[in-house]
Amino acid sequence: MSTGLRMEKVMTQKKILIIDSDAASRNFIVRKLQDLDFEVLQAGSGKEGLILMWRDRPDLVIVDPVLSDIKGEEFAFKLHNDSRSANLPLIALSSDHNPDRIKTCRDAGFNEYITKSGQAVSMLTDTVNRLFGITTETMKQGGLMMVFLSAKGGTGTSSVCANTALNISKHQPDARIAVADLVFPIGSIAQIVGYEGKENIVTISRKEALETGVDFLQTELPRMDVWQFNLLAGSPDPELSNQLNVERIWGLVSELKSAYDYVLVDIGRSLSKITLPLIQHADLVAVLISTDISTISLTGTILDYLKTKGVSQEKIYTILNRHAGLEGLSKREAETMLDININTAIPYLTTNFGFANSQHLPFTIKFPNDTASIIFHESAREMAALAQKNRNE
Repeated sequence: MSTGLRMEKVMTQKKILIIDSDAASRNFIVRKLQDLDFEVLQAGSGKEGLILMWRDRPDLVIVDPVLSDIKGEEFAFKLHNDSRSANLPLIALSSDHNPDRIKTCRDAGFNEYITKSGQAVSMLTDTVNRLFGITTETMKQGGLMMVFLSAKGGTGTSSVCANTALNISKHQPDARIAVADLVFPIGSIAQIVGYEGKENIVTISRKEALETGVDFLQTELPRMDVWQFNLLAGSPDPELSNQLNVERIWGLVSELKSAYDYVLVDIGRSLSKITLPLIQHADLVAVLISTDISTISLTGTILDYLKTKGVSQEKIYTILNRHAGLEGLSKREAETMLDININTAIPYLTTNFGFANSQHLPFTIKFPNDTASIIFHESAREMAALAQKNRNE
């Protein structure tokens, strides 16, 4: 088996259902998946596929949305509106290249849309690997995971992520905390905390899975003593980020959750097929909001998108960061535009935030008496409690 088709052990016993009216195409994909040690079911119509899906309970469904009896979009609706299959990953594999069809399928709930081509098998393998790498079951195990994101760069997402980790540690000094920087193409937390080592998400992703288990992640990830967390640094440059082994990301995150009590993941504005599963399975999603109108508008788009991807409002914790100055919308104006209640607001910190970052110090240590330090402390406590509540539900 080639390196590109190698699956990790967690995937070897999975069951996949293929639904395609074209028998030749269906049988070709069946053979490819069987070669990878999957158990494969197949159906030639949508109705037959629904029967098999609800009777035999596959772990993933691959459908050509151009079915003879049911439109792919209708199939997705039936799948996601039945409790037996509501969370089942769904992939479209189709000869229909029409962008409008791709959009309607994605809007209907398909996790991925792959067009039949010479690269389809490789793309399908990568997608299956990604979707199986993080499941609801694995994400309910281990430490609590918080994902930090924003709709636009420059909103202070990485700084807030790092400072939140520090303040969770202050609340729970015995907790093991890891911060993972998945901002691409260049990570940003290393510069904030003063890490200059060689190990990072790219180099570790290229190690074999057996080399990067719980023991490795607990002992080999650098400990940032002042910040009181261990760091999985981001890529130091765009060229290196091109070498990222994407197939290993979800296994690494699962291992981090096994090794630590809290895993804080910074994705910045890197919302993609790599990071979306992390958001969907996070115990809490922290969304950073800036006060300018363009960022508020983009944030609204992101929040609407996450809702269509099954991210509940209960998991989202919004933070208004007035980092750029006193100008811009007020908290109430931002709430009105977004039609939400913003959980917390960080006041304008003049140059203090940048000053603390330039000295690689947490804001609450550099400026312990600042009002913002109290806000960081309280918001970290609230976020930890909310993440635990979401995990328990």
